[in-house]
Amino acid sequence: MAKKHPKALPYLFLSEMWERFGFYLMLGIFFLYMTDTERGGLGMDRKEAADIFGTYIALVYLTPFIGGLLADRILGYRLSITIGGILMGLGYIGLALPGTTAFYVSLLTICIGNGFFKPNISTLLGNVYNDEKYKPYKDAGYNIFYMGINIGAFICNFFGAYLRNTFSWGAAFSAAGIGMFIGVIIFWIGSKHYKHADVRKETKSEDMPVVKILGLTLLPALIVGYIGWIIPGNIFGSDSTDAFIFGALPVAGYYVSLMLRSNAEDKRPISALLAVFAVAIIFWAIFKQNGTALTTWAESYTDREIPTMLVKPAKVLGMIQEPKFVKDSVPLVDEKFRVVRDANNKPLKTFSYPLYFKNLAPEKLPAEGEKVTLVSTELMQSINPFWVIILTPLIVLFWVFLKRKNKEPTTPYKIFYGLLITALSTLVMVVATYMCYNGQEKSSMWWLVASYGVITVGELCLSPMALSLVSKLSPPRLTGLMMGGWFLSTSIGNKMSGVLASLWDGYENKANFFLVNFILALITSVIILLMIRWLNKIMKEHGV
Repeated sequence: MAKKHPKALPYLFLSEMWERFGFYLMLGIFFLYMTDTERGGLGMDRKEAADIFGTYIALVYLTPFIGGLLADRILGYRLSITIGGILMGLGYIGLALPGTTAFYVSLLTICIGNGFFKPNISTLLGNVYNDEKYKPYKDAGYNIFYMGINIGAFICNFFGAYLRNTFSWGAAFSAAGIGMFIGVIIFWIGSKHYKHADVRKETKSEDMPVVKILGLTLLPALIVGYIGWIIPGNIFGSDSTDAFIFGALPVAGYYVSLMLRSNAEDKRPISALLAVFAVAIIFWAIFKQNGTALTTWAESYTDREIPTMLVKPAKVLGMIQEPKFVKDSVPLVDEKFRVVRDANNKPLKTFSYPLYFKNLAPEKLPAEGEKVTLVSTELMQSINPFWVIILTPLIVLFWVFLKRKNKEPTTPYKIFYGLLITALSTLVMVVATYMCYNGQEKSSMWWLVASYGVITVGELCLSPMALSLVSKLSPPRLTGLMMGGWFLSTSIGNKMSGVLASLWDGYENKANFFLVNFILALITSVIILLMIRWLNKIMKEHGV
């Protein structure tokens, strides 16, 4: 297999692995840090934290539009990736600083950095595989690359748990920054293997200048986004959501205009990619709830007690939380699991009845003042990347097996299967909700493991295949820009995940929350199914 892939692959694989180590370490503790009231967190209620979480993961994937454009036309891919990596590392370390000013400035720095890094390392990988001898292995190359992402995402949460439990939130955020800087160093060590693929593309007469593109998208996005922020009331649930949705419209409009202005040769592949981008929004809206709704489920509804024989090694590794039960205290949390605040809107610091005990069976409640030893909540974030690492080789081999028999499905069919399987994963959580009587009892951790396992199969059918499709169908001079379009769809989906997660408290029966996700994914999978013949025809026209 190694001889079939370029020498650039391991360097790009490791660079992305360490970049994702930092990204997902931060993401794994982000929601917990915002809602923490006991160990120096920000003390926000869940709805506010879910809104900020959704806005952040939306903006962090919106900026690749700009980063991809600048790399295509001006900076090149290697310089863009380097700038992005350094900015992200500085942003993660900035989160270790006290105060809300440092918090928001650091988030903005990470968003800008990701815009330069994320689309361009994926584009550079695709350029390397454009060599005729490597083209047949591009899908497999993206699968391997995707596994690198998830090795970083898997190991990071163990570091995050140890550092924040043993030292502080700041130590964990700093480790994310160090991981990012390691990724940049590895990237430049392997630079000679992809220097030839770092080629800025010649523009055509119908292509807008960069300044005009930014003037027609970025400036209107800021103006319209500000209008969305200040208009009375909330159209989409919160001021930040209104601002984001309004602000994203000019950017999405640019991609539509790009398709309309293209010549006959470019119009069909661009239109196909935009169709895939549109349906992928729902996938990300469901998938990215792992950091909000599923983190809430893991923290407050899941049995996380550690078997006695594993307590000592878990303590050594810093993988535990030890909340104390104080039976006679007044719980400083309402019936909807929201932090109670004082008259000055500050979280009450005397909270001594952790959420974990609210739905614990009476016979399992510890004695007054006794601690229980639990698996750290953020370690649940490692279940999905664990499944990716395990399942990626199996799925790659499965595609190879079908290819040898001339039965391998086309990329659009793989994307359809991904959406359908994603829908099925939400049904696992519906069953879990009924099995624990809508949260009245603790749910087994195995339900989360199963749900993540199913959605991971869907993810592996969809996400790396879509990255590969962008590389295959994009006009060469627009590859970075179209990769930015893929991340724009990810951005909108991420924001929608925050919107959906913010509705969690409004569902008395949590099964209905997961059923809504099922219906959304099922409808979207039907839409992509109806487009498959058209998409396959376009791919065939372009020899992919």
